[in-house]
Amino acid sequence: MKKLAYLISNYLVAAELQKKLSPHTIKAYRIDLYQFAEYAQGHLAETETLREYVIYLNNHFSPRSAKRKLASVRAFYNELWASGIIDHNPFDKLRISIHSPQQLPRIIPEETVNTLLQCAYKKYRAGDRTTLRDIVVLELLFSTGLRVSELCSLSHDNFDLKENSVRLLINGKGRKERVIQLSTPELINLLHIYCNEYNEEIKANKYILYNRNGRPLAPQSVRRIIDKYLRVGKITSHITPHMFRHTFATSLLEAGVDIRYIQSMLGHSSIATTQIYTHVTTQKQTLLLAEKHPRSKMSFSI
Repeated sequence: MKKLAYLISNYLVAAELQKKLSPHTIKAYRIDLYQFAEYAQGHLAETETLREYVIYLNNHFSPRSAKRKLASVRAFYNELWASGIIDHNPFDKLRISIHSPQQLPRIIPEETVNTLLQCAYKKYRAGDRTTLRDIVVLELLFSTGLRVSELCSLSHDNFDLKENSVRLLINGKGRKERVIQLSTPELINLLHIYCNEYNEEIKANKYILYNRNGRPLAPQSVRRIIDKYLRVGKITSHITPHMFRHTFATSLLEAGVDIRYIQSMLGHSSIATTQIYTHVTTQKQTLLLAEKHPRSKMSFSI
């Protein structure tokens, strides 16, 4: 291990003195590289050994740790190659796959959405004009599953109150559209009230939603709107605009809507993307089975 250990030692010194990397980074590199040296038994590994090391990392560490450890080794080999110590980089021929667990969508509890909307409506009834826009933002996020970028880009071109619909390009490609129908009477009435109230701004400009300065609403403004009503409602949860989209999809799936329709409304090009929501509804399905299945009404003695 002496030769590899020597190269690692020199690399760490250069990283500290020349590249001025932080002590935390140097410490992580030291742990990762000497761990790799032990696995490689002191030899400069070729592609096959590196491939086996990836398997080892996958089997013994979390995806996050495995990626960091492999990144440390890759940086070390890149430096060896750049310095001319090795005449080829074995990472160039390595196909790397670190297995990450599927991240399930985080949804917003129904009571939390209800509290957010109640706070916004209460503030509007107190006479705050800008709160009407806030209510529209929250309602559209919850009722349509729009991405925050799509919400902010609503304009004369894709927002049609005569047809009560929103038309959007799927993934922004070509002219293939997806149409989201607005079917809730209260939401439709709210949108008519909003468009009448902001008629001058909407006529004078392209977009539907505006900030206090009369500029089109930006994604960061939507996040601030959500945070404002989290504070008003004394809700400690962290909620993002995209969680409304997850909640929209999961709620429809739990209500029995065919996943293909949900795919269409979300604008997913592949149903595989939409199917992640089926995992979220497992607990709900268990409760429904317990409540609705005939077996729950039968009782037998042993």
